[in-house]
Amino acid sequence: MIPKVELHCHLEGSIAPGLARELATRNGLALPAGLFGPDGHYVWHDFWSFLAAYDRVCAVLRTPRDFGDVIYSYLAGVAAEGAVYVEMFCSPERPAALGISYAAWIEALAEGIDRAEREFGIVGRIIVVCIRHLGADRALAMAQGMIAEPHPYVVGFGMGGDEAKFEAAEFAPAYRLARDHGYGCTVHAGEVIGPESVWASIKALPVTRIGHGVRSADDPALMAELARRGAVLEVCPGSNIALGLYPDREAHPLHRLIDAGVRVTLNSDDPPFFHTTLGNEYDKAGLDEAALRRIARTAVEASFADEATKRKLLKEIEP
Repeated sequence: MIPKVELHCHLEGSIAPGLARELATRNGLALPAGLFGPDGHYVWHDFWSFLAAYDRVCAVLRTPRDFGDVIYSYLAGVAAEGAVYVEMFCSPERPAALGISYAAWIEALAEGIDRAEREFGIVGRIIVVCIRHLGADRALAMAQGMIAEPHPYVVGFGMGGDEAKFEAAEFAPAYRLARDHGYGCTVHAGEVIGPESVWASIKALPVTRIGHGVRSADDPALMAELARRGAVLEVCPGSNIALGLYPDREAHPLHRLIDAGVRVTLNSDDPPFFHTTLGNEYDKAGLDEAALRRIARTAVEASFADEATKRKLLKEIEP
């Protein structure tokens, strides 16, 4: 089994249907009608109904323990597919809305990470993400809070949310603050918006990685610039296809990006919603073992882990 590395997965988006039911029962909640189909999977039909289903699933989270159980469950499952390292996107917005302190939330996530490492040998780390459509002030406050209460498992800063809202440059103060305090930086761009979203991000923000970034394939000059910089794309083919960006894997630009010299990684994004897993993304990439090991190696090199952890992981990936 090829050792695998994941750099792009959302904490709440990793909640499997069985775990959602378990957390709802534990918290005395009734899951809404229509959330699950006859096959037991989440039901959604387009991007907006996906977001609605995502929010309904997130409603099962009520306590710090719940968040810790989610990250443990995901790490346990992906370790069985050969994953050795995962960086999870985690937003403080939801726990804050529940009245959970940042410190209590991070400690619960860290406990889940430690439990998974003890039991399965997988290493987990956290990327704190702001939500783009909530604005630059909230992003800066989030970066300030992350820096004020550092934790060794919090290794990066990122941004998700609606790509069409606000200019990338407006978030530069938050990103520069994170970068200047030693955090790695990534940003969602070039998913539902075209290559201009990626151009704006790499020009305005101190990012070494782009979340998704697949629309870069629409612009040969951008692909050349990404290759020149050594920037890394966190590519999520199953997610892109499920959301209708591309009709199938043959049409997906993964191979065009690789052929253009762009550094890429493979990731699952919100796996139970998109009927995929990290293992599935490696299996369906249409690449041979050597190419898949190069992708895993790229992911380790592009990760925000400390150098000692990177050296250890690279030894596991070498055949």
